[in-house]
Amino acid sequence: MSTSTIQKLLIANRGEIAARVMRTAHALGIATVAVYSDPDADAPFVRLADEAVRLPGAVPADTYLRGDLVIEAARATGADAVHPGYGFLSENAGFARDCAAAGLTFVGPSPEAIASMGSKLEAKALMDKAGVPVLPGATVGPDTDLGAVAADIGFPVLVKAAFGGGGRGMRVVHDPAELADAVEGARREAASAFGDGTVFLERFVVDPRHVEVQIVGDTHGEVVHVFERECSIQRRYQKIVEESPSPAVDDALRAELGAAAVAAGKAIGYTGAGTVEFVLDQDGRFFFLEVNTRLQVEHPVTELVTGLDLVALQLRVAEGEPLPPEVTGAVLDGHAIEVRLYAEDVPAGFLPATGTLHRFRIPELPGVRLDTGVEDGSVVSPHYDPMLAKVIAHGRTRAEAARTLARALQRAEIHGVTTNRDLLVDILREPGFLAGRTDTGYLTRHSVLVSGDRRPGDHRHPQALAAALASQAANRGEARVLGGLPSGWRNVGGMPQRVAYTVGEATLEVAYAFRRGGLTASVNGERLAVRLLAATPEAVELEVDGVRRRYAVHRVPGWSFVDGPDGSAALAEVPRFADPDAVAHAGSLLAPMPGGVVRVLAAPGDTVSAGQALVVLEAMKMEHTVAAPVDGVVGEVHVGAGDQVETGQVLAVVEEEAS
Repeated sequence: MSTSTIQKLLIANRGEIAARVMRTAHALGIATVAVYSDPDADAPFVRLADEAVRLPGAVPADTYLRGDLVIEAARATGADAVHPGYGFLSENAGFARDCAAAGLTFVGPSPEAIASMGSKLEAKALMDKAGVPVLPGATVGPDTDLGAVAADIGFPVLVKAAFGGGGRGMRVVHDPAELADAVEGARREAASAFGDGTVFLERFVVDPRHVEVQIVGDTHGEVVHVFERECSIQRRYQKIVEESPSPAVDDALRAELGAAAVAAGKAIGYTGAGTVEFVLDQDGRFFFLEVNTRLQVEHPVTELVTGLDLVALQLRVAEGEPLPPEVTGAVLDGHAIEVRLYAEDVPAGFLPATGTLHRFRIPELPGVRLDTGVEDGSVVSPHYDPMLAKVIAHGRTRAEAARTLARALQRAEIHGVTTNRDLLVDILREPGFLAGRTDTGYLTRHSVLVSGDRRPGDHRHPQALAAALASQAANRGEARVLGGLPSGWRNVGGMPQRVAYTVGEATLEVAYAFRRGGLTASVNGERLAVRLLAATPEAVELEVDGVRRRYAVHRVPGWSFVDGPDGSAALAEVPRFADPDAVAHAGSLLAPMPGGVVRVLAAPGDTVSAGQALVVLEAMKMEHTVAAPVDGVVGEVHVGAGDQVETGQVLAVVEEEAS
C-alpha cells in the first residue's frame, strides 16, 4: 500500500456517499474527481467534484462496476488515489489490486484483507480459527445436495450471497420444498448486484438483534474499535434505522463485542475503517456475520457519538499515519440515530419508486445531519439503490435523538416521489422502539406501521381543502379581470366549486363555496367546521374544529403537495373528463414500478391461478414478482425477457374463468 500524500482523489461511487467523501477531502485540501453514468450527469455530486469523467451507460455493470474505466478516469485526470465508498467496487479485491498496479492509492484495506472476507464462507472459517463465535453454514456448488446440507444446518436456513451485501441475494427458507427456488432466485439477484452469483446456506437465528462494531486499523499494526451500532430494524434484510450505542449493550457486553471485533481485524491485518457484524440472540450470545471491508452506510452515527470523521481517518491511514489519540482513546458522547429515507411504496410491499423530486427539503434543526445525493429536480431512476438520503440526529439521550429526528422528518417537504418517510416517523415514535425493544422481527410484529392504515381516515380532508383553495387562489391571481373575487362568486349563492383528488387508492371530492357568512366546505360529502384565515397559491391557513393550522402548498401540473403539522399529502388532481383509453382491461397485470423483465412464466392460452407468478421484474437490483390477479386463462402477453417497462404498463392480461 502506498503511503504518499494524497493530492487528488477519485471517488468511484455516486450519490450521497460520493458527496460525503468529497466534503471531507475538500476540507483536507484534497482535489476530487467524480465518475458518473448517463442518468447521473446532472447529479449534485458531479457538480461538487473539481473534475468529472463520464462512464457511458446506465446500468451498474456498464458504469460503476467497470473498474477499468474508473482507473482510466484516474489516469486521465491525474488522480493519485481512489476512494470506493460503499457498494459497487468497494469490496472488490481485484479492483484494489488493479489500483495498486496503476500506481493509485486505494483508500481501504489491502487486497489480501478484502479477498479474505470476500467469500463470507471462507471468512467464517477464518473467524472461527481466530476465536470469534460463528454460525454453522455451507457453500452451495453445482453438485450440492441442498436438502442434506440444509438438514445438517437445521431449518430455518438463510440463503445468502457469498459476495456483496445490502440484503441482496438473501432468502429465508422455512420449508425444504422452497429451498431450490430460493437458491436460484438468490443466485440471480447476487449476480446482478455484485457480478457473482455464489451463495451459501447458514443457520437463521429468528429475530436476533443486528449489532456491528466499527473498527479502525493503521499500517503500523494497530487495530481498535470505536464502539457498536445497532441496525436491527430492517426490511428485505436491509437496514432502515441505525443507532449508536445499542440499547441492548452494556459495558461488559460492549467490551466482549469490541474484543471479538478487534480479534477479527487483526486476523486479517485490517487497515482503514471497517465493520465487524454480529447477530445477538435473545440470551445475549453473539455470532459473527461478516466483516464489511469498507465504510458503512450508517457510519455517521458513530461519527456523531465519538466526534470522529471516519473518512478523514481513512485518508490519513491511506497516507501512512498512525491512529491518533482521539481514536485510540475515543469515548461515547450521547446518542445518535440514523434513518434511511428511501424512494419506495411501503404499503405496496416496499416496492421501489421512481420519478422527479419536485422539492426536497429537510429542516435544519440543532443536532440534525443530512447526507444526501439529491436536490430539487433530481430524477430517481430504476437503475440504482432507491435511497434518497440519510437523516441523522444526535442528542443527549436516545429519547431526545428520536424526538428530534422524528420532527425533522415530519416537517420535511419531499414532493414527487413516494417515500418511506411516514414509516420512519412512526417507528421513531412507537413505544416499543422508544423502550429499546428492537430486533430483526420488529416490522413483522408492528405490521400496522407498514400497512399505511395507522392514521384516521379523515386526516387528509383539511389537506385536500387546502390544495383546492391554493389552486383557486392561483387561478384568481392569474385572472385578467376581477382577480380579487373568489372563483364562482355570485351575488346570489350558487353551486359550490368542486375538485377531486386521488391519494393512493382513495378519492377525495372537495366542494367549497364563499358565502356571506364565510367559507363552507365538505370533503366526500362530509361537512367541515372550517374557517378560512388566509389563502395564497403557496400557503393556506385554516381553522378546523377550533384548531388552527398552516399548510404549505406546492403545485406542479396535475399535482398539489401539501405539508402541515398533521402530516403531508401528495394529491393528484382528477381530470374532469377522463381519457377512456387510459382504463386498463379487467384482469390486466400492471407493472408496479419501472424495471427490466427478467422472466415471463406463462404464455397465451395457459390456465393460471390467482397469485401464480407470471412475470418477474428487476428494479434497483432486486427482483419483484407480478402474479395473476384472478383464476383464468392468459389471453395476452405484452412483454418478453429483457424488455424495459414503465410503472402502470400492461404486462399481460388474464381472462377470468366464467363462474
